[in-house]
Amino acid sequence: MELLAINFQVLFAGLALGAIYALVALGFVLIIRATNVVNFAQGDFAMLGSFALVAIMGAGVPFWLAIIAALVLMAAFGVVFNLGVYYPLRHRNYLPVIISTLGASIFLQNSVLFFFGPQPKPMRRVFDTPGLEIGGVFMDSQYLVILAVTAIAVAFQYFLFEHTMLGKKLQATSQDKDMARLVGIPVAAMIAFTFIYSAVLGGLAGILVSPILFVSIGMGSIIALKAFSATIIGGFGDVKGAIVGGLLLGVVESFGAQYISVPYKDAFAFLLLFIFLLCRPQGIFGEKISEKA
Repeated sequence: MELLAINFQVLFAGLALGAIYALVALGFVLIIRATNVVNFAQGDFAMLGSFALVAIMGAGVPFWLAIIAALVLMAAFGVVFNLGVYYPLRHRNYLPVIISTLGASIFLQNSVLFFFGPQPKPMRRVFDTPGLEIGGVFMDSQYLVILAVTAIAVAFQYFLFEHTMLGKKLQATSQDKDMARLVGIPVAAMIAFTFIYSAVLGGLAGILVSPILFVSIGMGSIIALKAFSATIIGGFGDVKGAIVGGLLLGVVESFGAQYISVPYKDAFAFLLLFIFLLCRPQGIFGEKISEKA
């Protein structure tokens, strides 16, 4: 019975951690589908969101209002990122854009280092209560918040893409930009919205995880690596694959840390990625595509 409770405890923590990877992975997937480019600065959106919250709270703004303001700032940053990093290179092939996102990532990390310094900063939890215990399983309040917010974000995204005209336009843009342009869809505006939405998702992930990992310059890099691995495991460019891949990665990492080694917990995620690349390179929801030479 005690072992069962421990396993549920580890599963709960792994799902919460995986939910953060899933949020950032969703940002990866949305930009991949809209632009056919991997945004390697996606993890830094999480870092920026958490540092924006630190800065706004430091100005004396109440916590809940500071969260809203930080997300608004991330939306504005999504516009700037689109115009400064992607838009000037939109007619080039994918390689210059990828290099541009890598350069933006380095620039963002060094900019935050200059303004905030290298010292990690603590962040208060969303709720003051530590959590609740059910059947011997302690459920941390911040983990519960992460799972609840992720579920709401996924439900909102499903509604947006499947039941709104904006969502239909976004899907049309991701499938065929030229055809979307011919039927009157403002492709540039749809891509800009994708960057805004991805920046908000990344910022939200950073704000949610910052009470657990602390607010630090390197927090975005490790989250981005795990989230990118989740997109590959789930099926490159697949929305539901990003969610399932992120959750699976978090659970594997959590159980690996519990039963094998805590210092090497990051290695288990990449071991899972290696297994998928070896045995099922198209991912969980991906399909094999064969090309004739």
